[in-house]
Amino acid sequence: MGAAPLLLRIASIILLLGFWQLGSSLWNNSLLPSPIEVLAVARAEWAAGALSQHLGATLRRVIVSFTVAMLIGGAIGLLMGRSKTADQLLDPWLIFFLNIPALVIIILFYVWFGLGEITAVLAIAVNKIPNVIVTLREGARTLNRDYTEMARSFDLSSRKMLLHIILPQLLPFFMVAARSGISLIWKIVLVVELLGRGDGVGFQLHLYFQLFDVSGILAYSISFILVMLAIEYAVLQPLEQRTNRWRQ
Repeated sequence: MGAAPLLLRIASIILLLGFWQLGSSLWNNSLLPSPIEVLAVARAEWAAGALSQHLGATLRRVIVSFTVAMLIGGAIGLLMGRSKTADQLLDPWLIFFLNIPALVIIILFYVWFGLGEITAVLAIAVNKIPNVIVTLREGARTLNRDYTEMARSFDLSSRKMLLHIILPQLLPFFMVAARSGISLIWKIVLVVELLGRGDGVGFQLHLYFQLFDVSGILAYSISFILVMLAIEYAVLQPLEQRTNRWRQ
């Protein structure tokens, strides 16, 4: 990242904090605590070990459910994009699951399978899988047929064709699904934790909501947002740049 874009990002953050501080000084401080007060709560929670414990629980659920959704959704999306029969057969199912509210799936899974960790992860993954399918299906539909014909002319095996012809073209679509998906998944994780888990950021938000403690709500929310920003800038964006190099 160049110096100018970095400076702009830093200036934007400082401006946001300035508006936050101004709003806190003009409004009821208990309803909108200042950045310093929220930071103090976060530091106290971290020192007590609670913040790291709950952040870790939420991050674990995000990673596991994200992996499950990408693998299953990617496989189904590729199948639907490459096979008209599969697309026609599964499209009504896809539209059905795309339009089920996340809250309904979470509640039904807890009712059917109990308040377990596996149930929570599956409920999160099921909410994300349809979105992955849509993105990867469109990617599979845009595969360059010339590359496929060339691979067949050289008598490449199905495995080599998948690894060297199909997947490189699909990687940008995987990255689109990943970047849009991880932000969606962690929001769903919070609902899952709020409704049926005994740890995690969502559980803590529910606790602080009952106490009407805005400082605690903001401390946990912003802490996990920072974790997601770190993953975005340190992992997802560099990966996306690398996957798009072959197009240049």
